[in-house]
Amino acid sequence: MKTKVIPVTPFKQNCSLLICETTGHAAVIDPGGEIERIEAILDEEQVKLEKIFLTHTHIDHCSGATLLAKRRHVPIEGPHAADLFWLERLPQQSKLFNFPHAEAFIPDRWLTDGERVHFGNEELEVYHCPGHTPGHVIFFSRAHQLAWVGDVLFSGTIGRTDFPQGNQAELIHSIRTKLWPLGDEVTFFPGHGPTSTFGKERRTNRYVGEEINA
Repeated sequence: MKTKVIPVTPFKQNCSLLICETTGHAAVIDPGGEIERIEAILDEEQVKLEKIFLTHTHIDHCSGATLLAKRRHVPIEGPHAADLFWLERLPQQSKLFNFPHAEAFIPDRWLTDGERVHFGNEELEVYHCPGHTPGHVIFFSRAHQLAWVGDVLFSGTIGRTDFPQGNQAELIHSIRTKLWPLGDEVTFFPGHGPTSTFGKERRTNRYVGEEINA
């Protein structure tokens, strides 16, 4: 599987392009905006977009999803239904953060813990990881030891929990019970900033690092 990170929106949100190299089919995770840039890269890579996956529904992660879905005639899958209230607030979110107007929408498929999503010949496992938002999910490729974690975990820190229905204790529990068991060697793509590994963060992250908090 080939991957490409496309920073979008004023928040430099890490939209990710995932390409099944066997079939030439692709998925996009968290198209938060700048759809023309995303489409230009799809065309440059000469791939067929098959799915859009959402980790959660803060505006910088999902405001471009419906436009991309309409232009490419593809479904939107995720996140967990507990994020519905954030989707209903997309028009207000767009005003608050000075984004282009975004209409509320419902994804074609809500996701739950333990499900699988597919594109091409690739399979991603779904883990419900509430805390940053109540319906946040992460996507894990067991075959490639890669994870896309949205705003759950970052290099050196964790997601904010001061938004409505955020919960820091729940977020830390999600990281320790859902992410760490996937393995230290897993490389993850956060919603913002550089990649890291679960092993490095488990050892050194100031919020969830075992060595720091021992």
